[in-house]
Amino acid sequence: MSPYEVTRSAVLPAPAEDVFPLVNSFHEWTRWSPWESVDPTMERSYSGSDAGVGAKYAWNGNRKAGAGSMEIVESTEPSGIRILITFTKPFKARNPTSFTFTPVGSTTRVTWTMTGENKGIARIFGVFMNMDRMIGSDFERGLASLAGAVAGGRPEHT
Repeated sequence: MSPYEVTRSAVLPAPAEDVFPLVNSFHEWTRWSPWESVDPTMERSYSGSDAGVGAKYAWNGNRKAGAGSMEIVESTEPSGIRILITFTKPFKARNPTSFTFTPVGSTTRVTWTMTGENKGIARIFGVFMNMDRMIGSDFERGLASLAGAVAGGRPEHT
């Protein structure tokens, strides 16, 4: 097994109380997730809670989008959220992911971290591809979009 961690941070122009709901509800992810535009015909489904612990989101898309699900497993408003992401295509993987929200004056430092282990065929793939380089730019785009979404007003779902 080959463990990895991808982490990116950005300071967003809003208090944590305004940023937190945009991550705590998968319904809000369409406003900022870097992967939403990968496949315009991607199938999405929501189950469990609307937000917070027990909220679930599943997707099934083209070859680039793949398929999988996410579940919020811990939600501590407004400081942190832990999510378990399970990929089923193109590789099977389980990736613990976290968001932390740290007040910085009237702004918030958001830190997005995903950990995982390359196993089986993904381990061979991992020898040639650096996960930080592969996913890090997605996290950077997502944090920039999250900043735009929070600047655009209060979330629609809480």
